[in-house]
Amino acid sequence: MTEPPQPGPAAGLAGMHPAYFALVMATGIVSLACELLGMHASAVALFVLNLAFYPALWILLAVRVIRHRDRVRADLANHGRAVGFFTLVAATCVLGSQCLLIGERFTAALVLWFAGIALWAILIYSVFAILTVKPDKPALADGINGGWLVAVVAAQSVSVLGAQLAPGLGVHAPQALVFSLAMWLGGGMLYLWIISLIFFRYTFFPMSPSDLAPPYWINMGAAAISTLAGTMLVAAAPHSPVIDQILPFVRGLTLMWWATATWWIPMLLILGIWRHGIRKFPLRYDPLYWGAVFPLGMYTVCTARLSRAIDAPYFVAIAETFVYVAVGTWCLVAGGMFLHLVRPRPDS
Repeated sequence: MTEPPQPGPAAGLAGMHPAYFALVMATGIVSLACELLGMHASAVALFVLNLAFYPALWILLAVRVIRHRDRVRADLANHGRAVGFFTLVAATCVLGSQCLLIGERFTAALVLWFAGIALWAILIYSVFAILTVKPDKPALADGINGGWLVAVVAAQSVSVLGAQLAPGLGVHAPQALVFSLAMWLGGGMLYLWIISLIFFRYTFFPMSPSDLAPPYWINMGAAAISTLAGTMLVAAAPHSPVIDQILPFVRGLTLMWWATATWWIPMLLILGIWRHGIRKFPLRYDPLYWGAVFPLGMYTVCTARLSRAIDAPYFVAIAETFVYVAVGTWCLVAGGMFLHLVRPRPDS
């Protein structure tokens, strides 16, 4: 049975997509990419924007829950939209990384990490439990999409921030790092489960241009953030006897995640050309495009970090190129969002 139709952007707050927190994810990771590659002014500007975006989206979500509770409940039971709630976790942890690395606010980052853990625990089990027990479910071709991998991104974002915070936690660092290691490995397990279904859907079911929505870029982004989490664990290994014992394994698995993310980039570009160039699918603003910006920024950051984790400085050249792709794409989507807000169209 197929899912009931959901309201589009024109429906306003009632139809606000649960994945809109990808705006914070995308802005945050591009900011971190800029900071890592010496573009400090851009990094700070994007950090300031995120300090406005994050509370604003929480306010909108709270108002939506109060005024459109039935729509929120419908989203939680919808295979295509429920996974968008995982962007709350990733946005919280990415902002935490900004607070730590750009704002130099350890306490704020720690609070956001705890908030991210709580959100992850609530959402990962409630969303998947609801989708498991609901009586009417869509066919695989209608229900699965790249957005499902935001569940992986959520887990890995908790791991990344935890590994970054651990050196400042003193005697509690080993426990924090074992927890971050478990989140990294659990998120990797989830990636393998979900990407198998997505790849099966790709190759054994017909695909229309509308099926290749922007969240399919999370195929790459989820592997990229898994790479980043691995590099952070490698960097923090001196604070964890457990990680120190398995360091070669962590380095090898981290490199595998980077290779996986890299493999997806040409494939996604080819599919994008097919969608927009050959099949002429209109290219217009959609909040889900933030889910395409995030992987580009994440690939930049994880590649730069990987160069240190495996002592391969030549990888930095890749990151130095990709940072401009990430910033340029962020600007395009931000421009589209601005035009959409000031000149809303009924068919948008």
